[in-house]
Amino acid sequence: MTNHRNRFPARRKFLKQTAALSAGAATLAAPAVVLGQRPPAIKVGVLHPVTGALAVSGVPCREGALMAIEDINAAGGIKSMGGARLEAVLGDAQSQPQVGASEVEKMNEAGVAAIVGAYASSICLATTQAAARHGIAHIVDVGVADQIVERGLKNTFRFGPGYRTVTQIAMQNLHVLNTLAGKPAKTVMIVHEESLFGTGTANLLAKELPTFGYEVREIVKHANPTRDFNNIVLRMKAVNPDVVIPANYYNEYALLVRTMRQQKVVPMAIYSVLGGAASNYRFVKEFPDAANGIIDVNHWYNPKDKRVAALRKRVEAKGGFFVYEFFMNYTSMWLLADALERAKSAKREDVIAALESSAFANHIMPYGPTRFVNGQNQGARPLMTQVLKNDIKVIVPQEFREAEPVFPWKA
Repeated sequence: MTNHRNRFPARRKFLKQTAALSAGAATLAAPAVVLGQRPPAIKVGVLHPVTGALAVSGVPCREGALMAIEDINAAGGIKSMGGARLEAVLGDAQSQPQVGASEVEKMNEAGVAAIVGAYASSICLATTQAAARHGIAHIVDVGVADQIVERGLKNTFRFGPGYRTVTQIAMQNLHVLNTLAGKPAKTVMIVHEESLFGTGTANLLAKELPTFGYEVREIVKHANPTRDFNNIVLRMKAVNPDVVIPANYYNEYALLVRTMRQQKVVPMAIYSVLGGAASNYRFVKEFPDAANGIIDVNHWYNPKDKRVAALRKRVEAKGGFFVYEFFMNYTSMWLLADALERAKSAKREDVIAALESSAFANHIMPYGPTRFVNGQNQGARPLMTQVLKNDIKVIVPQEFREAEPVFPWKA
């Protein structure tokens, strides 16, 4: 009887050796394949009003966030997570709070780790609440209404200052300027848009101004949008205030001061608190005569940071304007990247914990390290600028000053 097991001993030996070599090669090759794979992208919500009445501000918000993502990825992504890249999940609030909230729901389904946005206070109020339901970290880029961070939402982190802080600083600075000039300004008129931002700012101003000795002659509220300011400016003529304080979004702000110029209404000062166009290179370029002399207390970059010039050049090379909407979002996205780097995780609860312990300081803003208390960045502060010779210059505080203030503009 033939023993079939011994018929092809050489062949069996060859097959065993080949199998062993193949197994060994597979064992050696497996880690190389894993190491060569790119880690999953981290999805980040970028939510702004890029259509509707606020699109003029929402578009540069989005552009700022996207340029930051581009730069973060080019710099190696989130290194603590193997170089994971950020991937934008875009949302359009359409200038309406309820739409912004519905966009958050879509971002939740898309699996975002965090959201940056959503510019306007009323929209941010809705989007942060919607994000809180899903435990999504929400970095507020601009929204200044203090209600946003005073509701105890653990997911909400505002990078910039709120309108209470801005108003207090603005009133102190106005008082100093006026005192140094011999106190020529005594009366004020406030013109504000009707939403949470404008109404809240106007209420704070009306409360603060009398404590500094100013008479508030009139407070005028207007719809958003408004396409005709003739009646309001006619009223301004009748009231004849020394100082006009506008608190409006870009389109209405620009139209208001242009109408004032057309009707030859020239107060001692147009002194803006969070003016929608006052600290805006687009406004200065398109309407230089109306813009010159305007003072604004607002979000602004550190003019002494050498990185600013290169960033501004990139924005302008793309046909944009280096406005606060852009650089507030650019910086907010870097704040998120810093949190992800320290968290070493894209889990929502880990991102929130990392933001809570933030000490982010590698930014172009005139802030100290980013430290959040109840969702508010304690290092955030506005700067005071003035349009002088068709350019925007920082005039207060002294450490960032680029030009001496001119007050009053009209003696």
